[in-house]
Order: sequence, then C-alpha cells, then structure tokens
Amino acid sequence: MLSIIAAINKNRGIGLDNKLLYWLPNDLKRFKSLTTGHTIIMGRKTFESLPKGALPNRRNIVLSHNMQNFAGAECFNSLDAAIQHCTQDEEIFIIGGSSLYQEAIYLADKLYITEINDTEKDADVFFPPISPNEWIEKSRECYPSDDKHLYSYCFINYERK
Repeated sequence: MLSIIAAINKNRGIGLDNKLLYWLPNDLKRFKSLTTGHTIIMGRKTFESLPKGALPNRRNIVLSHNMQNFAGAECFNSLDAAIQHCTQDEEIFIIGGSSLYQEAIYLADKLYITEINDTEKDADVFFPPISPNEWIEKSRECYPSDDKHLYSYCFINYERK
C-alpha cells in the first residue's frame, strides 16, 4: 500500500527554502507514530533537510538521479524502482518533497494530511490538489491553537475512491 503524509496550509503550501513551514509538535508525533516500522520514500532535498539524517526505526529510501550515497538510506533513481524493491504487504509512506508528491499522488492509496489553518505564510513548494473526484475523506480531527501550536489544524485521512 502506498500512502502519502504531508502537512499543508490552506493554500497547499508545504515549505520554503527547503524547510517546513510549520513546527507543530502534535503533527510530528503523528508523523512518527504512523511511519515508524514502515518504509519512507523521499527526494534528495527532503533527505538533506532532515536535521539528523536518516529517520530511525524506518527503512529510508531516497530518490536521486545521481545515485549518491545517503548514510542510513537506500537510493534509487525513480519511484517505480524504489517501489519494486518493497514487499507487497508493507505500507510505504511518501514524505516529500513537492515533485515526489506530484508523481505519487496518482499511485497512492491513502493520504494522511495535516491541514494547518493559515494562508499567510509564504511558500515556494506546494502539495498537489486533492481532487474530490479521486479521494474520499475518511476521518477528520481538528484542534485549536495553543501554547505549543501557533495555528489550529486538522488531521485528515483520505482514501482513493
């Protein structure tokens, strides 16, 4: 099963200058909870943006045309090649960036989206549109802003129709 996980704002912005737009502790906990023990696939820039390199307790796969060596991660030159090296019964998570999300959204079975209630922050990378013709919202949990979360947000799970 191929899943996508992302935190987006109301404009579908996901990052600026190769950094996440938002720091939401509960989103990071959800990300860790959902992806631990599974395979994560990311682009080179996403891997390079990770503060401590490969994420622990996950199989890390990096997509790169240059086939570089990424410490703690496997490298493939395409999403198709990476998927072919995964087993049928594992849940694979696409964790970014923008061009990988754009490619994978047509192949994904599930979307795990954190939607941040903000339209003001500048972004230079965006998540692709989530078409209601292709996706059905299965669950939504919303939370207000608080002392650790500057913005209100919702955890939204989608499944392909």
